[in-house]
Amino acid sequence: MTGSSASNLTMARALNAGLRRALEADPKVVLAGEDIGKLGGVFRVTEGLQKDFGEHRVIDSPLAESGIIGTAVGMALRGYRPVCEIQFDGFVFPAFDQIVSQVAKFHYRSAGRLAMPIVIRIPSGGGIGAVEHHSESPETYFAHTPGLKVVACSNPVDAYWMIQQAVASDDPVIFFEPKRRYHDKAELDTSVPPMPLHSARVTRPGSDLSLLCYGPMVKTCLDAATAAADEGRSLEVIDLRTLSPIDTATVVTSVRKTGHAVVVHEAPISLGLGSELAARITEQCFYSLEAPVLRVGGFDIPYPPSRIEDEYLPDLDRVLDAVDRSLAY
Repeated sequence: MTGSSASNLTMARALNAGLRRALEADPKVVLAGEDIGKLGGVFRVTEGLQKDFGEHRVIDSPLAESGIIGTAVGMALRGYRPVCEIQFDGFVFPAFDQIVSQVAKFHYRSAGRLAMPIVIRIPSGGGIGAVEHHSESPETYFAHTPGLKVVACSNPVDAYWMIQQAVASDDPVIFFEPKRRYHDKAELDTSVPPMPLHSARVTRPGSDLSLLCYGPMVKTCLDAATAAADEGRSLEVIDLRTLSPIDTATVVTSVRKTGHAVVVHEAPISLGLGSELAARITEQCFYSLEAPVLRVGGFDIPYPPSRIEDEYLPDLDRVLDAVDRSLAY
């Protein structure tokens, strides 16, 4: 996709188009990952890019996540902008040492003299009936790590723009893509300028309660807001979009208006993003709150077998139950 045009794209195709634009814009942008070249990635996000840009820019790496990220560190220090794909969320942990010990710290360690412009793409979350290690939500590990930016797209339009903004950033960016939303479609008009990368969006305005969410849960929360409207309740849905740094100002403005907040994420409840948001809201909105901040998330167990993942993942009923409990205070 080139120039300004409107088209109906899935999230996977929007990411592909965004990566294509990034490759066209800067010859120093290089993609690397397992099966991303000839195969086009297991989700076909990088389909056709190796054919058009060559094997030296879209690199089929060995099956070694630590090696992918370690090589990217060296490339970034030599002026390249590597975009690394971790094939599935649960495969990122062999690279965890490289990310936390090297990627996150190089800029600080060099007193700001060395940039680390690496993007690490991670398909994340459940809902696709996958086997063990293929349905994790590891965002909190990275959001807790100083030196990393962490973002999560939730729709094709954001996916298209956010991947380009992440590639252009001089900071290392962990880029979470909700894999069960890869086939969701939206109209993309490239003539409409994007939001800043680290800003939250009021996806649906409301007055009674603030639903705070990101990634795969944004669609779930929008569906909950639609269902609640049938009962005369007005829910405001905030798509965080960025998990580190959190756009606290947008969250606080919403909660001060509604007096009620429910945070929704797929990851286990304990010590998740919901805990941090609840703390910040309590600190800054204490006199506006009419109820405690409630959290809806995955249970504190390893991700279950795919046959019962629907019982594990937050759904419409669990979100609406939290809304009822909050508004009942």
